[in-house]
Amino acid sequence: MSANDASKATAPKRALVVIDAQNEYFSGQLLIEYPDPQHSINNIGLAMDAARAAGVPVLVIQHTSPAGAPVFQKGEPAWELHDAVKNRQHDYRVEKTMPSIFAGTDAAAWLKQKGIDTLSIVGYMTQNCNASTIYQAMHDGYKVEMLSDATGAVPYANTAGSATAEEIHRVLSVIFHSNFAAVTSTAGWIAAVNAGEALAKDNVLASNKAARNSSRA
Repeated sequence: MSANDASKATAPKRALVVIDAQNEYFSGQLLIEYPDPQHSINNIGLAMDAARAAGVPVLVIQHTSPAGAPVFQKGEPAWELHDAVKNRQHDYRVEKTMPSIFAGTDAAAWLKQKGIDTLSIVGYMTQNCNASTIYQAMHDGYKVEMLSDATGAVPYANTAGSATAEEIHRVLSVIFHSNFAAVTSTAGWIAAVNAGEALAKDNVLASNKAARNSSRA
C-alpha cells in the first residue's frame, strides 16, 4: 500500500451535522448573541459548500416543539430553516423533538449506513442541542468536531445564576475540546477536510495542567 493509499484509508469519514439552523434563532424569541449570528450562519453556508465539494454527507436537523410551546412550532415562520441552509443541498433531514439528534430519530441508523465515524457539528445552540449531541456522540464511539464560529449561544439567567452568551460559548468550547470534541474554526475545518486529515482534541489532564501552569505564571 502506498503512502497515499494509507492516508486515504485512515482519513476521517465525516458527516457535517447542521443542527437547528432555524429562523427562531434569528427572528424569533431565542436570538443568538454570540458569536455574531450573521457570521455564524455565513460560516454554516461555507461549511456546507465545502462539504458538498469534498463529498462529505450533510445531515440537516430541524427541531420541533410540542403543540402549544412558545418556540419551534411546526409550520410557523420561526420553525423554518434559515435561508442559508434551506437554499443549499443536503443529503438527509431529520426532525427531532429532544436536544440530542439521536433521541427518537433515525439519525444513528443513517450515519451507520453511510459508514460515518466523525461528526462535524455546526448550528445551535452551543449549550443545548449541540452539547447534548456532542456528549452522546462521543459516548457512542464517534469522533466529534465542533466549528466554534459556525455555532452560537444565547444568554441565561435563572435561580442558579447568570451567564452571558459569550461566557457560555467560550466555556463550553474549552470543555468540549478537553475531552469530547475537537474545536476548530470553519477555515480550519475546511482545510482538514480538503487534506483528508483528522482534527485533534486535547485531554482532561493536559487541559488542567495548562490552566494551572497559566495561573502560576
